[in-house]
Amino acid sequence: MESLRYDRLYRTPSSEAYLLSEGEDAIGRLELHYGANNVYGLLVLDGERPEDDVLDLIEQIDDDLVLTADVAREDFMVTVYQGREIGLYSDPRDELDDEDEDFEDEADEDEGNGRH
Repeated sequence: MESLRYDRLYRTPSSEAYLLSEGEDAIGRLELHYGANNVYGLLVLDGERPEDDVLDLIEQIDDDLVLTADVAREDFMVTVYQGREIGLYSDPRDELDDEDEDFEDEADEDEGNGRH
C-alpha cells in the first residue's frame, strides 16, 4: 500500500473527519466518533478493494490516528462502504438569504427613483 495521507476536514470535541489519499489520488473519507469507551469509524472508499486491503487500511488507521488520540478505548468499530462520490450538497437557505439581500437593495434603489 502506498503511503497513506490524512487531510483533516473538520474536528469537533468528539469527532473528526479526514480525506484519505494515496499519493495524489483520493481513496476515500473517514469519520471518527469518540465515545466513552469505544471509537466508531465510518470509512467510505472510492471504488472497490479486496477485503484484505480494507483490513490493512483499518489497521493502519488504528495505528496512525486512533491509538495516538488522547482517548482511552476498548474497541475500534468501523463500518465500511465502497462506492463513489456523487457530490457535495449544502443548505439552500444561504442562497435564499443572498436573494433576499438583492431584493432589498433593489427596493432601496427604487425608492430613490420615486417608484414604489
